[in-house]
Amino acid sequence: MLIIKIIGIVVLIAVVLYLLAIMPHMRNRPSLKPFQGWYYAHRGLHNNKTDAPENTLAAFRKAVEAGYGIELDIQLTKDKVPVVIHDYTLKRVCKQDIRVDSLTLKELHRYTVYKSKEKIPTLAEVLELVAGRVPLIVEFKVEAVDLSLCEIAPPLLDRYKGVWCMESFNPLCVRWYKKNRPKVMRGQLSDHFAKSGEKGNRLLFWFLKSLIFNFLTKPDFIAYNHHYPNTWSLVIDKALYRIPTFAWTIRSQEELEAARKRFDFMIFDRFIPKKEASHSIPS
Repeated sequence: MLIIKIIGIVVLIAVVLYLLAIMPHMRNRPSLKPFQGWYYAHRGLHNNKTDAPENTLAAFRKAVEAGYGIELDIQLTKDKVPVVIHDYTLKRVCKQDIRVDSLTLKELHRYTVYKSKEKIPTLAEVLELVAGRVPLIVEFKVEAVDLSLCEIAPPLLDRYKGVWCMESFNPLCVRWYKKNRPKVMRGQLSDHFAKSGEKGNRLLFWFLKSLIFNFLTKPDFIAYNHHYPNTWSLVIDKALYRIPTFAWTIRSQEELEAARKRFDFMIFDRFIPKKEASHSIPS
């Protein structure tokens, strides 16, 4: 009996610690009302075979004109300019096997995105173009422990008058915003990394997909791969803590309709959602 009681106590403690670890921001959580009623165009309203490929001014202009919110990615050049590009190298979008952070902005602008005439834009250029007309989800692309982007990009975003929030896969980046910009809405991006084919430390991937670092980051929302809505930590955060959730990346109307049952906000790509559920551009 004693052994059973000890096991029971250990299990109870483990469960309590787990629930505390995955607990998001609870008190005075910022309102997501300004983000409601929108679909979010992943990397802009783009088509990589046209003159408006991903994460370009042309794609962002099309998203604004069509009345969609925008999800975009930022990282730093060699001369520490925040630019809008998803990959850490130019291999996929510019056919050059060069890291973004090995090039100055001037050097980066020698290349065009896919077969278009579009250059990789700066964050400042994108903010000027959007000008508060649609809400933005800004993903901070932060590798390992280098938080330079978190020091350099925020002053630009601080001056922006439109609706925006930040998100990152890297808990250290989300933690930085909790500590240094607590009023800015912050989101923890996550995925079932092993099932998605990511290569890396399996233990770290388990901690990340299980949202164990929430106790450090205290996110205001979770953005999760919509293919894995039944991940325990996500289900618990949603049911117990009522955390708002973003689904990424929806690629058909059928996927969108299925995701509505489990997620609050939709980030879409490669199709046009039915307009009746989308928001009109604010006047």
